[in-house]
Amino acid sequence: MKGIIMQEYISNKAKIGSNVFIGLNTIIEADVEIGDNCRIEENVIIRSGTHLGKHSTVCANSIIGEHTMGFYKGEPEEPLYIGSDSLIRSGSIIYTGSRIGDYFQTGHQVTIREKSRIGSYVSVGTLSDIQGDCKIGEYVRLHSNVHIGQKSVIKPYVWIFPYVVLTNDPTPPSEELVGVVIESFAIIATGAILLPGIHVDEDCLIAAGAIVTKDVHKYEVVGGNPAKVISDVRKIKNHVTGESAYPWKYHFERNMPWESIGYRDWELNNQFRTE
Repeated sequence: MKGIIMQEYISNKAKIGSNVFIGLNTIIEADVEIGDNCRIEENVIIRSGTHLGKHSTVCANSIIGEHTMGFYKGEPEEPLYIGSDSLIRSGSIIYTGSRIGDYFQTGHQVTIREKSRIGSYVSVGTLSDIQGDCKIGEYVRLHSNVHIGQKSVIKPYVWIFPYVVLTNDPTPPSEELVGVVIESFAIIATGAILLPGIHVDEDCLIAAGAIVTKDVHKYEVVGGNPAKVISDVRKIKNHVTGESAYPWKYHFERNMPWESIGYRDWELNNQFRTE
């Protein structure tokens, strides 16, 4: 007996733009909107209420607009909006009810839960997990295997490196969730754990493996368990050049909006947004 090869299913109530590629075994439900020049690869499911901006790609075996638990109880769901020029890599699952900006990018097998607000030019690394009701600003970089707990707030231009965990339950298990708040230009190094309600100020550096139990103030470098202040970022030198390395915005510009002009000149043009 020969196997059966299913063709794609596209609802006649879906709105598909021009020049859209749709791979085999793909399901596009009713009330989906897909912009022009998108690529939807094999075995993708795009659930009802999803809006995908133009020039975007959804790679194989992804689910976009996944249902929440409320759906199975008969509750209404909010639409999912993903901006233009986005790249969703294979195996990723993005739930309904979130709003994501332009030029969004994921690694493989990323999960993003409902009611999150994510700015433009954000990247989320492979196997990372963003829980519901999070706010993430533009140009945030999350590396692989990062866990962002519910209620977290991450302002623009934050770097979070692999295996970082942002927690949110002060007395687990409980219903009182308190998210971590990370201000712009902070860096959270590999393997750090931030406890519920911690506030990390601008231009801070959380060292690798730190267990952060107290608020971190501007320019502080903290490390250890429990984390303590060990330096000022302005004292840290680049190990190769010997020059100052922090605040990083003055020394790093690749793929940032101040690339080729420098942060100081860019800031003078009033282009910096913190929300």
